[in-house]
Amino acid sequence: MSNLSTNPEKTRMQKMWESNIAYSFRRNPVAIVSLAVFLLIALSTLFAPLLAPFDPYDMTQFNILDSELPPAWEQGGEARFVFGTDAQGRDLWSAILYGTRVSLIIGICAVAVQALLGITIGLVAGYVGGRVDSLLMRLADVQLSFSTLMVAIIFLAVSQALFGSETFNEYALFILVIVIGVAEWPQYARTVRATVLAEKRKEYVDAARVLAFGPLRIMIKHILPNSISPIFVISTVQVANAIISEASLSFLGLGMPVSQPSLGSLISSGFDYIFSGSWWITTIPGIVLVVLVLVINLLGDWLRDVLNPKLYKG
Repeated sequence: MSNLSTNPEKTRMQKMWESNIAYSFRRNPVAIVSLAVFLLIALSTLFAPLLAPFDPYDMTQFNILDSELPPAWEQGGEARFVFGTDAQGRDLWSAILYGTRVSLIIGICAVAVQALLGITIGLVAGYVGGRVDSLLMRLADVQLSFSTLMVAIIFLAVSQALFGSETFNEYALFILVIVIGVAEWPQYARTVRATVLAEKRKEYVDAARVLAFGPLRIMIKHILPNSISPIFVISTVQVANAIISEASLSFLGLGMPVSQPSLGSLISSGFDYIFSGSWWITTIPGIVLVVLVLVINLLGDWLRDVLNPKLYKG
């Protein structure tokens, strides 16, 4: 009985191992290294409370006398502060671990908002067509005519003025997720709409209509699964873009406050000190941000090539 129960599982695992995606991944060292680095960063942020020697949210653990200490390998550095400290005396290694987790949360949640809005609008526009399609796509065109940062800067500046800095800082993470998510939905909507326009003319959609399936069921259960591949590709790129957007807004003082570290707020907090010799406060979080965005983009490029049916897979 145990052999019979494990054979189907082995078969599924064998099919996954022999699939085109797994084969392409094994043959692509860039994808392997990128995924390994991304998992290392993601797991480090997930277990930040265990890896970080200090809690960057606990002000009682800061000592102003420890401010601007260089990294441990530099002259004047201390072993308890591996990456040194910032102007507040906060351990930079601990702040980077927690800050990277905040940046990843904002990036992933913002992309989830983008996908929810964009996929819904793209499905409706492509399937219904007519005036509904024209109206929704004109809204997308208007949205695309403004850059993400410009929309976010205007909205966040108005939000700070209306609610005050204290209230804004308390809900900064949620506000950033909504703002970045709403600003980028046209990318999904246009892609899904193009896929729906191609899919709704196929025979399986006609068969679903003959069986008296409703439009909602046809869109969700039949057309949407055939749009998953481009959605995955867009999502990897958009996560990197959302992380960059958060870092840019935090650098401008419109994102996460200094008391709630993210990669952008850490870079911003140390920028005024970089010319005084405290280069590590900005440089080290900047390197982490570049590496994180780079590996996500490399994984997105690999996934785009693998899921492109026009490319020869070997």
